Amino acid sequence: MSNSNPTISEGLGRYSIGEKLRTLRLRKSLGLVELGKHTGLSAALLSKLERGKLFPTLPTLLRIALVFGVGLEYFFTEERKRRVVGVVRRSERIRFPERPGVQDVPYYFECLDYHATERKLSAYLAEFQDLPAEKVKAHQHAGIEFLYVIKGAMTLKIASEEYALEAEDAIYFDSAVQHSYRRRGSKPCTGLIVTVPPATS
Repeated sequence: MSNSNPTISEGLGRYSIGEKLRTLRLRKSLGLVELGKHTGLSAALLSKLERGKLFPTLPTLLRIALVFGVGLEYFFTEERKRRVVGVVRRSERIRFPERPGVQDVPYYFECLDYHATERKLSAYLAEFQDLPAEKVKAHQHAGIEFLYVIKGAMTLKIASEEYALEAEDAIYFDSAVQHSYRRRGSKPCTGLIVTVPPATS
């Protein structure tokens, strides 16, 4: 990640990648430190990317894009060419752990809508893991969340209350409240997660 080549800097500068990254982060009400936990990047580095002091490599930009549920084209497409339809083929999806570099992973996810731009929601296919309750870390994010269990059984903990969910059960909740997921039993458990950020005026 370097801006040492003036020709490259000028070419990439046209796309305002840092500004678009900052817009995505603020739209989801994420701080730099919180975004760093999801991407594995330091807050200092993310700050430099947002301010245009550095340009990200494509693997770094892809990781950021997947966290926000956008495609790489979001950063390189002119506003007038943005698409409102995005098809994601099964063969195109990439599987990621909830957080990079963590030994006990509560779930793996695949983004289902990253080809769409300027989306109003984010959708993920999640594969929940069977971990002891004490090893599952809760998280929270502004907005609301909807979870539909496709197969298997799982426990969703919201604040101090636990909800046992079976295949074809669904739940809607305020995702600003601390919550966590874990599989129950040895059978695979997958679900559809849809998150919607808070409305902005």
